[in-house]
Amino acid sequence: MPNRVYIFDTTLRDGEQSPGCSMNLQEKIEVAKQLERLKVDVIEAGFAISSPGDFQSVKSIAETVKNCTVASLSRARTEDIDRSWEAIKNAVSPRIHVFIATSPIHMEYKLRMSPDQVLERAVEMVKYAKRYCSDIEFSAEDATRSDPEFLYRVFEAVINAGATVINVPDTVGYTTPDEFYRLISNIKSNVSNIDKAIISVHCHNDLGMAVANTLAAARAGATQLECTINGIGERAGNAAMEEIVMALKTRSQLFDVDCRVDTTQIYRSSKLISSITGVSVQPNKAIVGANAFAHESGIHQHGVLANKTTYEIMTPESIGLSRNTMVLGKHSGRHAFEDRLRSLGYNLTKEELDETFQKFKVLADKKKVVQDADLEVLLQHKAVEVPETYRLDRFVINTGNTITATASVRLIKFNGDEQIIEEVSTGDGPIDAAFKAIDKIAGISFTLEDYSLRSVTEGQDAQGEAYVKIRSNSKVYTGKGVSTDVFEASVLSYVNAINKMIYEEKLFDRI
Repeated sequence: MPNRVYIFDTTLRDGEQSPGCSMNLQEKIEVAKQLERLKVDVIEAGFAISSPGDFQSVKSIAETVKNCTVASLSRARTEDIDRSWEAIKNAVSPRIHVFIATSPIHMEYKLRMSPDQVLERAVEMVKYAKRYCSDIEFSAEDATRSDPEFLYRVFEAVINAGATVINVPDTVGYTTPDEFYRLISNIKSNVSNIDKAIISVHCHNDLGMAVANTLAAARAGATQLECTINGIGERAGNAAMEEIVMALKTRSQLFDVDCRVDTTQIYRSSKLISSITGVSVQPNKAIVGANAFAHESGIHQHGVLANKTTYEIMTPESIGLSRNTMVLGKHSGRHAFEDRLRSLGYNLTKEELDETFQKFKVLADKKKVVQDADLEVLLQHKAVEVPETYRLDRFVINTGNTITATASVRLIKFNGDEQIIEEVSTGDGPIDAAFKAIDKIAGISFTLEDYSLRSVTEGQDAQGEAYVKIRSNSKVYTGKGVSTDVFEASVLSYVNAINKMIYEEKLFDRI
């Protein structure tokens, strides 16, 4: 029987720290719920002390998730650990994750501490955290550039102090698979009490080897693998969860380990992260890229038609990608609609189904055929809505290559009662004019960081999916809008971002 490995997902902590991937409270909760459906073992919900927003999201996730361990990251400081415990104390299975750097360069230039001081602090803080809960993870930051002998001493000491998991991070993506295999093997051989703790690894992708390094560590005996959905994370990102899990499943005889992840939830998880952050995966991305199961070459097509295993080493269905070709349109009934949602991995309540079906009917009136991608966008957008301060009522745009673009936008403002506000503006193009008109209505100071537009599906009647990112007080808010009219999608995305900003600022004013 294969040995068990644990999947530690840090999408909400390390992943969210990557530029452009910030999420609000509702979005983080929705991601946590999806990670629970995916059946990861540990969700690192955030860095509780870093901000009031992070604290509130860690706390809310800890109180929401029931079937996963919820962890909060802490520096080796008592105030960090206190704040982490305050956030996760109501979790069904809480974990405090303590880290301190152990490499010579980090100890000298960042910590300004001697190795003996680092060792003493590590032990002291693990003991301190142990007073709060039994499950303590200790990370030796920049472990792969640390002196191995010192690393063995630190790990042995923190295990004696109560650490239940010791983590070996490749913090800057420096190591290679052979080196990492040897390091994990040597830790097992040279840390006398290693049998009392789980060995974990956390790999970054700076040299493009995060997944390969993680898998090498698994072969060497690491039993917790830290990763993120779509590989998002600081700099070049983290090891991609979907690639690790599918490698373990597809090459099970080689690794002889298994995990509890429900792989049919992988595709949905990937799409949710892309939808929330506005960061799409590249078409040739392993496992979840648009081309991962596409075959254009004639030779490949012939082979797949004869026998799928000629060019497919895993099935689309294994990651939750349906091959269902049933067409949905405006004449489709509720039963067919519900059946399609189930095939995509969505199980909605009756109320959610009623509301989504009505939205589907509206969309089907605009499009001849509603594709799976259309349904996914509709459902994901609904999942992370925030209370509206502003709602689009109507807009009129006049534009052309011989006139100055002009936009008239009318919004409904909800502030105890409904107030209709309309403004007109010119701009450098129709989108700029519309955004400036909305700026006049909102009367709030912020900076537009990014704007992008893409087609959800193919064809002239495809939905346009617009994303904007606005910055206020060093915080970035992502807005999303979807419509068969690209101007409307753009206006909706801008209003959505403003609503998120207003809601979050009001929320944390009350904390």
